[in-house]
Amino acid sequence: MIITDPFVCEISDRLWRTKYQYKDGDTVYDQTIDDTWRRVARAAAVVEEDSDLWSRCFHRILMDFRFLPGGRILAGAGTGRRVTLFNCFVMNVIEDSIDGIFDALKEGAITMQQGGGVGYDFSTLRPAGTYARTVGNIASGPISFMRIWDKMCATILSTGARRGAMMATLRCDHPDIEQFIDAKQDKHELRHFNLSVLVSDAFMEAVQSDREWSLVFPADRLEDSAEGDETIDTVWSGSNASVACRVIKRVRARALWERLMRATYDYAEPGVLFLDRINSSNPLWYRERIAATNPCGEVPLPPYGACNLGSINLTRFVLHAFQKDACIDWTALIETTKTATRFLDNVIDISRYPLDAQRDQALRTRRIGLGITGLGNALAMLGLRYDSDGAREQAQRCVASICHTAYRTSIELAHVKGSFPSMDRDSHLGGAFVQSLPDDIRDGIADSGLRNSHLLAIAPTGSISLLANNISSGVEPIYDYAFTRRIVEPNGEYSLHPVDDFAWRLWCAEHGKSKPAAGFVTAREISPQAHLQMQAVLQPHVDQAISKTINVSESVAFSEFKELYQHAYELGLKGCTTYRPNPVTGEVLSLDEDNIHCCVIEREGD
Repeated sequence: MIITDPFVCEISDRLWRTKYQYKDGDTVYDQTIDDTWRRVARAAAVVEEDSDLWSRCFHRILMDFRFLPGGRILAGAGTGRRVTLFNCFVMNVIEDSIDGIFDALKEGAITMQQGGGVGYDFSTLRPAGTYARTVGNIASGPISFMRIWDKMCATILSTGARRGAMMATLRCDHPDIEQFIDAKQDKHELRHFNLSVLVSDAFMEAVQSDREWSLVFPADRLEDSAEGDETIDTVWSGSNASVACRVIKRVRARALWERLMRATYDYAEPGVLFLDRINSSNPLWYRERIAATNPCGEVPLPPYGACNLGSINLTRFVLHAFQKDACIDWTALIETTKTATRFLDNVIDISRYPLDAQRDQALRTRRIGLGITGLGNALAMLGLRYDSDGAREQAQRCVASICHTAYRTSIELAHVKGSFPSMDRDSHLGGAFVQSLPDDIRDGIADSGLRNSHLLAIAPTGSISLLANNISSGVEPIYDYAFTRRIVEPNGEYSLHPVDDFAWRLWCAEHGKSKPAAGFVTAREISPQAHLQMQAVLQPHVDQAISKTINVSESVAFSEFKELYQHAYELGLKGCTTYRPNPVTGEVLSLDEDNIHCCVIEREGD
């Protein structure tokens, strides 16, 4: 079979050569990207009884960019290198002691050195100013220790390791929450971290009612606690049971919310994670208490949790693009989803893991994160404006089809290969997300079990979407028709490349650079509410989460901006991230290295 060069963009070929082509010194193993696809397909098929058959099946969906595995898989599978194929990790609970803190730092360094992005919940660390009687000094608080993590990340990256990021979360009732909210207002602070506040339902109710809000910390971890201190019982980070927490301070809930909203408005951080919703909809609600996510937020994970990612490229399933009879090839989409689900399940078995505890967690739950990319382009090719009811209906139908197919495939795999070891079948069937699935899927789980505890996550796809000839990223709309992108060269420096949007290039090839078709609309032309509505219609079909940036113009009023987060909560989202150009982080595609925001397109996971 003759394979023609699939690259139509110079930058895509360049990206492949710098990030994914398998080379060892002067020896080049992947002469073409088809060699990369065959290498990855063979590696994923090695655990199958009929490895030749499945190697061909996997190669078929990799060809022509139909399925885009996470960048760690493309770069590492089949090379024999000591690297992980997983993009996403959440690290262990940080023990509040010098030994515990630096053990956690070491584990994070090992994980990042092997290519994984990491998330941490810093809520377990004592607030600044509290007394540590055993060593006779005053606790410096979580923000001070986050600075050490930030330096570690910079040092690891300086050794030539993959560019990465970290997620830090802190509870909305931690006594240092105000400092956490303000932490990145200095453009030089914590530049390798994304920050998200863990927001509870109780806090949102207090904001709505304009009540006082207690900032607390577990009393048994505060050495200056005394009998008679006011306490509140709550489930704290690192615990599955309610514990007595001492009230350190009280603030007005609405004032704290305003402070958070103002920081996000002015500096694009912190983001917000709706903690209770994440836990109540978690398919493993009966085994896990989640308090952190991977760096871009689409995979909430327990301590030592890991997830490997892959995205289905929706542009490859549009028939008769730009014509009146444009439609989705549903049969092809379903068949690709079946094979992609099996592919990602196999990656769990072939991957290396930086830490034994991460391997154990991955093998017990067999989480995968199958998502989509190219949505903005696919909608334009179908003649549907991203912000229209028709676009939301079509996007929802695509994601629902992928969700249900992935679950049915996981049931079939469980029948042949066994369920994930941590499964309690009755409890799993009682979960809110599983309860929302069609009857035949729930009956199948009852009969055969489930191979994977989680199956869906929609990630940002900055690098792999650029590899696929600059399709629109993840669930985002078209960024612009033409713009400049940059890639990291092997020497660590950046090269700049003019690029055209994938769908716009197709349109121009047929019609010239005339007026765009009716379905074309760019991110700046879409209202923030329309961004939220797209995320909201997809979330019910995603058992993990969705990484989505709500683009907001610099001129939007603060009063309008802050309502977005309240609306996100009311719409049932698991979190919200906005991006408004500002003096610290600049534009979405800023060329200022010091000002790059961790979650914008230049820093998306690959």
